[in-house]
Amino acid sequence: MSSLRPGLAFDPTPLTEPVDARRVHEHHQAHKASRPRTAGDVIVWVVMALLVPFGLIPVVMLFTDLARLPAGPVIVPVVFGGMIAATVLIISRVRRQVRRDREIRYRLDRFAAANSMTYQSRVANPSLPGMIFSIGGDRITTDALRTVTSPHVEYGHHQYVVRRGKRSTTFRWGYIAIELGTALPHIVLDAVANNSILGTNLPTSFGAQQRLSLEGDFDRYFELYCPEGYERDALYLFSPDIMARFADTAALFDVEIVDNTLFLYTGPGISTVNPEMWAWLFGTVSALQSKVDQWTRWRDERLLEPSAVPADTPVATSVGTPPPSRPPGVAMKGRRLRRGRGNVWIIFGFLTLVALGWFLPLLAV
Repeated sequence: MSSLRPGLAFDPTPLTEPVDARRVHEHHQAHKASRPRTAGDVIVWVVMALLVPFGLIPVVMLFTDLARLPAGPVIVPVVFGGMIAATVLIISRVRRQVRRDREIRYRLDRFAAANSMTYQSRVANPSLPGMIFSIGGDRITTDALRTVTSPHVEYGHHQYVVRRGKRSTTFRWGYIAIELGTALPHIVLDAVANNSILGTNLPTSFGAQQRLSLEGDFDRYFELYCPEGYERDALYLFSPDIMARFADTAALFDVEIVDNTLFLYTGPGISTVNPEMWAWLFGTVSALQSKVDQWTRWRDERLLEPSAVPADTPVATSVGTPPPSRPPGVAMKGRRLRRGRGNVWIIFGFLTLVALGWFLPLLAV
């Protein structure tokens, strides 16, 4: 039973049914053949080919030194046997993990096909407009499932690497991208539940002057940011009934609206072989879609259709005529939020307090 719209019904059978190891292997080979070989793949093989012989040199030197010891005839076999056992253990665990990863890709691919979705195991530098897709380097999306019918919904994982000098950190996210019927202002709902004492968990921060307080007690769940001048539009889009739906179903997600896409961000674990997780994800998306479908009626009052009033018509003569229609879209001012300084000032203030707490007692002596 495949679903025409996620959340109504879906077929979880491919996630749990027994699989044939031969079919999993064939699926992996087909996927491997379809993936173009990159310069990075060649570099990896060259580096490995060089490391193996050079890695044997210290091992040979170690056993040479051990053999010269009085107890060498006993120590050498023991150490050699221990190294062999450790190597076999590591290789077996790696092979099990590799087989597990291949089986997951096979199951997700069949699950997507059974539920009117497409599956991509790996996408380099995805062209999505969300904030997590334009940061860092080595950007890769994995296990992306996308609905075939419109409005499209995509579920997947994304990772990128941020380098600071010689150090590098890999950040991993899970995301849901929901296609909207029209472009909307850039709005971010920063979930309070996953923030820390140092501030937001999001990779980007926004200026405090763009913060908009929500009605009721919704500020307990989200911090809303919208472009300056779009406060009324944000309150229209996030009316109390829509905010209640987000608080009930998506309070654990960070939310971003950018262009014509609604993003839900969380930790990795979106594309999984757990049927209960997919039931929850589909239910969340369906619940949100039933509310945000009304956003297609929104129009940016800052946009006027150029053809509505002839270019040579004086403004005075247009008074009393029907107002020109506003086309879908967003004025330039509302397309992107202005970024802030992040947690720099919080960290600086914290370090200042620590320094004062350290030096003040010394000054009092």
